[in-house]
Amino acid sequence: IIFDMDGTLADTEEIHRQAFNTAFVEYNIPCVWDQKLYKKLLSISGGRERIYQYLVKYKLVPQHSGDLTELATNIHNTKSEIYRQMLIDGHIKLRPGINRLIEEARGNNIALAIATSSSLSNVSTLLKYTLGKDSLSQFDTIVTCDSVEEQKPSPAIYMHVLRTLGLNSISCVALEDTLNGNRSALAANIPTVITTHMFTQDDNFTGASLVINHLGEPGQPMTVKSGDAYGAKYVDIELLDQILENNYISSTYNKASAVATK
Repeated sequence: IIFDMDGTLADTEEIHRQAFNTAFVEYNIPCVWDQKLYKKLLSISGGRERIYQYLVKYKLVPQHSGDLTELATNIHNTKSEIYRQMLIDGHIKLRPGINRLIEEARGNNIALAIATSSSLSNVSTLLKYTLGKDSLSQFDTIVTCDSVEEQKPSPAIYMHVLRTLGLNSISCVALEDTLNGNRSALAANIPTVITTHMFTQDDNFTGASLVINHLGEPGQPMTVKSGDAYGAKYVDIELLDQILENNYISSTYNKASAVATK
């Protein structure tokens, strides 16, 4: 099971938005990213890239700021420090079903990974204050923007996970929350389960095996937006197995059909 982090493990996107705006104030950048604008900006993977492209588009560059790439990097570093402190102060919680699914997977010796456009420092802080100080060891590999240059929707980060774990895409499923995350995993031939939130709930996740509001709990059922949950009320290993089996059957059928057509 390969987890994205922001918006998937925890509903952190609003905290990110607020941290960006606080960093802009510190650097005298005259802009505020409201929720409507931030939703659009999520189409750009990676906070540093998001800042850089926004500054270029709207020409919001202070005089004597020097190299724009360096400025974007500095703003992003400041934003990340603000974000991590907000996580610590705000006692961020995991989204419904995340902790349960992780425990179930570990109990069944299923490999767990994280594939995120965020930094390892952000991942470490989030996991420490949600799953505990030893939570990094619960994941067999964690791939971040620190180790893979190409960001989502490129499949590079997912291909890196597959190589590190020595697994074939046919045995993996990705849990994502954004269009770019969905496209990234699918480009690596990994089926996806999408958990939406306030910034992505209206997006079109074409190709996803299942789109839901969250993973659900026994007493807090998920809402299915598209795809087949096979009657399940929450995501567990059994449901993920069914999704993988159906994906394999569909893939095999499509390949056979293509050969027959030729």
